[in-house]
Amino acid sequence: MHADNLTTIFILAALAVGVFLGMILRRKLSESTLNNAKVEAEKIVSDAEKDADSLRKEAAIQAKDVVLQAKTDWEQEARQLRKEIQVQENRLQQKEENLERKQDNIEKRSEELSRQEAQHRERSDQLQKKNREIDQIYTEQRNKLENISGMSAEQAKQQLIDAMLSEARHDAARGIRKIEEEAHEVADKKARKIMALAIQRYAGDFVAEKTVSVVPLPSDEMKGRIIGREGRNIRAIEAATGIDLIIDDTPEAVVISGFNPVRREVARISLERLIADGRIHPARIEELVVKAQEEVAEEIRLAGEQATFDVGVHGIHPEIIKLLGMLKYRTSYGQNVLVHSIEVAFLCGMMAAELGGDVKQAKRAGLLHDIGKAVSHEMEGSHAVNGGDLARKYGESPQIVHAIAAHHEDEKPETVLAILTQAADALSGARPGARRETLETYVKRLRDLEQVATSFDGVTGCFAIQAGREIRVMVSSDQVTDDYSHVLAKDIASKIEQELTYPGQIRVNVIRETRAVEYAK
Repeated sequence: MHADNLTTIFILAALAVGVFLGMILRRKLSESTLNNAKVEAEKIVSDAEKDADSLRKEAAIQAKDVVLQAKTDWEQEARQLRKEIQVQENRLQQKEENLERKQDNIEKRSEELSRQEAQHRERSDQLQKKNREIDQIYTEQRNKLENISGMSAEQAKQQLIDAMLSEARHDAARGIRKIEEEAHEVADKKARKIMALAIQRYAGDFVAEKTVSVVPLPSDEMKGRIIGREGRNIRAIEAATGIDLIIDDTPEAVVISGFNPVRREVARISLERLIADGRIHPARIEELVVKAQEEVAEEIRLAGEQATFDVGVHGIHPEIIKLLGMLKYRTSYGQNVLVHSIEVAFLCGMMAAELGGDVKQAKRAGLLHDIGKAVSHEMEGSHAVNGGDLARKYGESPQIVHAIAAHHEDEKPETVLAILTQAADALSGARPGARRETLETYVKRLRDLEQVATSFDGVTGCFAIQAGREIRVMVSSDQVTDDYSHVLAKDIASKIEQELTYPGQIRVNVIRETRAVEYAK
């Protein structure tokens, strides 16, 4: 047990010595580490101070460079600014000098104007004084002239105005004559050429239609059957067709009379079929008349379509085509209106081609120019205006509408197309054999022509010749001069256009003759 205690004591002592030695060793190590750290810290501090010195030196150098550069830039800007200020000062100084010179000039001008104003006032006073003297002299002279001439100033002025007006009329008439002669030299040649070409290239047939139609009969016995018991059959035919039947002594023929050609055609077809059928009684008459009306309506439509096809005009409203077909049964002075319309279309198209115009448009206007005649008995107004209204209603262009409405001067022609339509219509109606008139109408028109011409002052005689196509007006050489004769011819033509209705055109010839008579004794 004692040995164990010693061992324990020995171990404890050994441990105490070990701990002590460890503490000493740790202390030594700590001191060594601390010394090393101090040395390292001093080295770091020394390096930091060296770097800081270097940075301070570099910063100082850079600051000096920046300051130097800024100073250089500022000096340059200052020099530039001084230059600009100097330029502005020079400009201001120059402007001041210019203003001073202008001010001097203005002062000089002002002085000159003042002198001129004074001179003008002086001259004005002198002029006013002279004007007063002139007025006084003028008044004295006018009074003397009035006393010498025996008329007042107003009377003398009026006499002078009348003399000047007479001279002006004479000069105007002479100028008009010269202008017309120059224009006619060119226009007449061109117009004759165009119209001659159009007429030569187109030759139409003319058919003179009447107001009666003749239906042949197989025998005279058929007349009694047409009349019927107590005339019931003939009354039924006349009531259904609106046409008069004339049954007289003409052998084997019945005359259908009426001014409506469509109704007359319906009556003719119905009567021919009644005669062929043999069953003539009121019920059969009404049945055949209805069928004939349908056939005539279809024939009218086909005639209109054929006309548009022949002329080469397309896109026309069906109602206008129907109106065109109805013109087949219309006549004007004995001329078939549909044939006349087709002819006008061709003539108008050919003249448009010669002038370089729209040929299709011209043909369309020529073909449709008389569609108003198809309904003239149903509408008030002239057929030209009615035709224009119908064309407008069914979608024709304004140019076509105007050409239709203006082809008889109901409207003033304002386009080349309207003039061409008017000329083609006159050409077609004025061609020899195209139209015919009754003797009474013919004589009345000639008489009216002569009355219009003799209504003017200075006319000593008038003669209508060439079937009213020309009138020759004899004038007094004492009252009508050569120059005024042209004005008189124009006035007579204008009055004829306003007051008379006639086909084609009328030539007015004013003839002035001066005779010098002396006798040898």
